[in-house]
Amino acid sequence: MTNAPRDILVVAHAHREDTVAAARRVIAALTAAGARPVLAADDDALVAELSDLGPLALLGSDVPVADVEIAIVLGGDGTILRAAELVRDGTAPILGINMGHVGFLAEIEADVIDDAMRRVIARDYEVEERMTLSARVKDADGTVIYETWALNEATVEKASRERMMEVVIEIDGRPLSTFGCDGVVVSTPTGSTAYNFSAGGPVIWPTVEALAVVPLSAHALFARPLVVGPEAAIAIEVLARTDGIGILWADGRRSHDLPPGARVVVRRSDIPVRLARLHPAPFTDRLVRKFQLPVTGWRGPVRSHAREAE
Repeated sequence: MTNAPRDILVVAHAHREDTVAAARRVIAALTAAGARPVLAADDDALVAELSDLGPLALLGSDVPVADVEIAIVLGGDGTILRAAELVRDGTAPILGINMGHVGFLAEIEADVIDDAMRRVIARDYEVEERMTLSARVKDADGTVIYETWALNEATVEKASRERMMEVVIEIDGRPLSTFGCDGVVVSTPTGSTAYNFSAGGPVIWPTVEALAVVPLSAHALFARPLVVGPEAAIAIEVLARTDGIGILWADGRRSHDLPPGARVVVRRSDIPVRLARLHPAPFTDRLVRKFQLPVTGWRGPVRSHAREAE
């Protein structure tokens, strides 16, 4: 009796030659090790680019998401967010290989792909769970009309460039403030270095369980970024007098129109995203490396004479 093949999902940006070439290297390494590479069934461009490799297993039709051992992602943060969507209903961790610019979610750079494949095949990695968000939209009558989730952030934004939207912010069932704005970002610690960061929100260490609430271009005296507890329920109500519709965005990938009077409730989701880590390191080092922060002149903490003598 033969053992079932190890199903490993490969997700890549199909419109870049270097990324497709890297996907070929990954698939070759997996095949040589006896694992079965799996591609997303709806990724027609990548399937076409790799058609010369022969028939490859497809997620969903050939391999259920529950059977995927790990997802190897070649691209930037956007490609990693797409992979998180693909494995949402399973337990596979995601290993990001940066082929983009900052690639904050990625674990490694492209120049160490071969070593990464060796460690994946040996199951030599750690898994880190990251908090995600659940977002539910209700209409003015209280009927739920849309639900989604996000790894980085859920954002309520105005639909018309020339107009503000008017909102009420509510935390744990109590009103906090009303103001006109361009929108409101609700971010996880993982997303704190994404849209939240660009909007002036705080960077939150991944080990801190908290949510950030950041108004966008608010016309108000009290509209500063907030950090609330991980179990807080954050509601954003689009006031009925708002002229036009708003939009809910989840990770900048999924959206839903918000009519005046809509209510968006964002809270922690019960389902985390799992990231594979080959080189666990302090988050401070990741910030410095990814943002190329200046640290010249740092001497480190003063050590005792006893430690100096070691």
